[in-house]
Amino acid sequence: MAKLTKEEKAARRKERKAAGKGLWDEFKAFINKGNAFMLAVGVVIGGAFSAIVTAFVNILTSLATWPVPGGLKGLVTVLPAVTDPQKGAAMQIGGETVYKQFFSTAEVNDMVIAFAKAQGVDITTQSDTFVQWKNSLLGLYTLHGTTWTYNMSAIIDWGSLINAIIAFIIIALVLFAIVKAMAAANEKKAELEAKRLELYYQKHPEERPAPVEEEAPKPTTEELLTAILAEMRANKKGGKKEAPAKVEAPAKAEEPAKE
Repeated sequence: MAKLTKEEKAARRKERKAAGKGLWDEFKAFINKGNAFMLAVGVVIGGAFSAIVTAFVNILTSLATWPVPGGLKGLVTVLPAVTDPQKGAAMQIGGETVYKQFFSTAEVNDMVIAFAKAQGVDITTQSDTFVQWKNSLLGLYTLHGTTWTYNMSAIIDWGSLINAIIAFIIIALVLFAIVKAMAAANEKKAELEAKRLELYYQKHPEERPAPVEEEAPKPTTEELLTAILAEMRANKKGGKKEAPAKVEAPAKAEEPAKE
């Protein structure tokens, strides 16, 4: 492979530098475009606005669900267990083993004792290991409002659904108001621009552009075919058949008189 001369190496470095500069210029042009910049601003503002809406919705729903135990988070429905893992932790209650999918916060201590008894250990609330058993039991459940629900159970979280619906309505109303305001501002701007141009043309009538005459719409292929067919039918009905001209036989040449 032939070695490159200094001039060729310099030319190649110059080409690479120009290519890199071109890419950088294209990238800067893309970033500085109105659409990309406004999109980035919209994403940032949307994230901040979403946090405000979430906080506002939480306040509204807390006030609306004030009488509900546990507030909005307590609006859950625990579906019946279909499989054994959904039945809940085993409890020893009244000499029988039962499975609890959910229980209230007021029943926690009793459930801890029953849970330990199902494992063959008798404890009381004063036992040294009571806290350990309590942590073990509550680790299998999740608190929804004032109800502890088994982690493997299927639930319907009505509170989250209501929260999402209210947040969607608020965001939709705000965006609708913003779009309406922007449309009104653009319309007002267009009216002012039209008035400014009209005043300018009144002062400088020679610069007023000539009105554009609207061209008559060209007939479509179907319209042309229909017109041709109608003309052919009219000619066929109104036309008269001419009798063919009679062709006369050529006159016979007179025979010379016989002497």
